[in-house]
Amino acid sequence: MEWFSASGYWLSRLVFQRGLAGLYLIAFLTAALQFRALIGERGMLPVPEFVERVPFRRSPSLFHRYYSDRFFAVCAWSGCAVAVALLAGADSLLPLWGGMLLWLVPWALYLSIVNVGQTWYAFGWESLLLEVGFLAVFLGNDEVAPPVVVLFLLRWILFRVEFGAGLIKMRGDECWRRLTCLDHHHETQPMPGPLSWFFHRLPKPLHRAEVAANHVTQLVVPFLLFAPQPVATVAASLMIVTQLWLVLSGNFAWLNWVTIVLALSAVAFPADPPAVPGPPLWYVVVVLAVSALLLALSRQPVRNMLSRRQVMNRSFDPLHLVNTYGAFGSVSRIRYEVVVEGTADEVPRRESGWREYEFKGKPGDPRRWPRQFAPYHLRLDWMMWFAALSPGYAGPWFGALVERLLEGDRDTLKLLRRSPFPADAPPRHIRARLFRYRYTTWRELRETGACWERTYVREFLPPTRKR
Repeated sequence: MEWFSASGYWLSRLVFQRGLAGLYLIAFLTAALQFRALIGERGMLPVPEFVERVPFRRSPSLFHRYYSDRFFAVCAWSGCAVAVALLAGADSLLPLWGGMLLWLVPWALYLSIVNVGQTWYAFGWESLLLEVGFLAVFLGNDEVAPPVVVLFLLRWILFRVEFGAGLIKMRGDECWRRLTCLDHHHETQPMPGPLSWFFHRLPKPLHRAEVAANHVTQLVVPFLLFAPQPVATVAASLMIVTQLWLVLSGNFAWLNWVTIVLALSAVAFPADPPAVPGPPLWYVVVVLAVSALLLALSRQPVRNMLSRRQVMNRSFDPLHLVNTYGAFGSVSRIRYEVVVEGTADEVPRRESGWREYEFKGKPGDPRRWPRQFAPYHLRLDWMMWFAALSPGYAGPWFGALVERLLEGDRDTLKLLRRSPFPADAPPRHIRARLFRYRYTTWRELRETGACWERTYVREFLPPTRKR
């Protein structure tokens, strides 16, 4: 069975598995802390209503069989517990089949969450975590050497993540071809980080070099993942450096970190492999059968990458086994933000005492500097960015958000950084206004201490009161 095993990658597997377990922990923690306001029984997009209109075959989930907020919380916190156990190496303390089952648990639990998460979970990194998590089930533990075919499939995912993102850029916004997208991206990205202002103020020639380097990393380097070592390690290392640069420049949930963990699985660490027996026949059969299935399912993502009408972040099966990825096929030139305000006045007027709600991650007060949240995912803040791009993105949930604020709903208020009204004394009216935001210059920053300058554009939602 020497052809089946790659004993030299035992440390690569260990690093990959512990990194993935850490990301599972963050994903389940995000779900546990935010679900009640987003998809709970009284959430903005309740799960019970979703499962009534969407059949199980289209969105397989435990919650089709039964849902309550308590049951969801048990599932989310159980996912956290299993992730901690995997992070501590519990899979290596079990027999091979037991370790595989242990890795299957967080995948099944998170699949159940994603498939009822609706808009709040419609992000590419959700499917990416599930696709990688499913493959991790078959990577084995200390009883066997890592299977060559599973390591290959991990590189195949990494290839599709990077190459798909590179293609969508070259086919999309012309600023990628002109090397000018970074003149705008750091200012208009969904959730800037603490260093984004400084990245935006880098010299334009450096921005051009960044874009050119990105094209090389995404369109050329991925092919080197399938080259012999040490070329594959060099390719993976270049991707890791690029992803760390993105980590510093913004908040993209765990997208960059999953990509880094994938790249680490392709690195050949200089370490002597431990002596392990050959893999059992049942394990070889299962791994080869699953690998054949995943390769067959890869036909759709390949067709999508070759298509001139390439789409981003699409799942081709309800289990999210093989997906297509990509990001920022177009880059906004202007940043808009929806500012939500409330007043206690019985009759709302322009001169009423309107007070602003502050979100945790999205820009609000021009003087408040952005913070680092990734890999933690602030789902409401991200969707507020989409709402500012077009009211259509806000249609399914924004009205419900306003209703919860008018009720002083405590679960909803927990999603915010600060509410100007206590839960037991909510506002009489809520309104939302659209502002244009831009980064201040070095001079403006020194004079005002504000990193943003904002200008009123128009009304987003007229004053609304509780029904």
